[in-house]
Amino acid sequence: MVGRVLVPAGAVLCCLPFVSTGLGLLLGLVLALAAGNPYLARTRKLTPQLLALSVVGLGAGMDLRVVARVGAEGVVYTVAGIAAALAIGALLTRLLGVGRIVGTLISVGTAICGGSAIAAVVPVLRAKDHESTVALATVFLLNAIALFVFPPIGHALSLDDNQFGLWAALAIHDTSSVVGAAVAWGGKAVEIATTVKLARALWIVPLTIGIAWWHARTSGDATSGKAKRPWFIAGFLLAAALATYVPGLQESGAALSRIARQALVVTLFFLGANLTRASLAPVGFRPLLLGVVLWALVASVSLGAVLLRAIA
Repeated sequence: MVGRVLVPAGAVLCCLPFVSTGLGLLLGLVLALAAGNPYLARTRKLTPQLLALSVVGLGAGMDLRVVARVGAEGVVYTVAGIAAALAIGALLTRLLGVGRIVGTLISVGTAICGGSAIAAVVPVLRAKDHESTVALATVFLLNAIALFVFPPIGHALSLDDNQFGLWAALAIHDTSSVVGAAVAWGGKAVEIATTVKLARALWIVPLTIGIAWWHARTSGDATSGKAKRPWFIAGFLLAAALATYVPGLQESGAALSRIARQALVVTLFFLGANLTRASLAPVGFRPLLLGVVLWALVASVSLGAVLLRAIA
């Protein structure tokens, strides 16, 4: 009964402008673990939809000329980062004795865009429920940590908006947490982080095709699932194009962008509310260790690349 009241009340509270992304995520997590989320099926279904709409709305407040320039600059980092994450993930999976499917899911989630990439690859690998739960719970837990620790680290290292946005997009798993950390940072970091992360998300499709081919060869399974196409990327670019090239829409676009930022807070609240003791329990030590070590390596290497780029 308590959860039936507190979860909707928390979602309404997160609509208020003084509630930050980190606070929204923390509030959802505390409510879910303390009182339970009786709307779990609904919030899990609503979360990706609300995230997609929030990302599209954020595009209305961006200059497409900046978006195109930043996206082009991030291509090299994206390709190198994905390849390195997958290679290191495969090595750690063997060294730590983690199941191949669980290790692959965690590696893919770390390499591209967290839960979205995992969800796209699950049908291809024909992962069992407990395997996908372990991977998703590991990624979601690290997402929550990233949202809080990245901005302080960035300030401690005196990163500028461009550097922090690029680092967040390369090193944080899910789009929601990337944008959330960038919003918490402020400035131009939101444009940088969102653009690079969405460009990175485009790699879900070719990577899923490659994994389907690899899985068919190694397991003898000739069938594969279909990847979910991140349609919101097109919506983000369309909104940015309208706001950039139609002067009369710039003011309304900026207003829509502010609404989208607060909608992202609600999204993160639902993301926290979607975590349960049952979903966290099967994570186990080895898969969690794999996720932490791989994430730490990816974050460190990408941060070094960003700093070297600034020096060069």
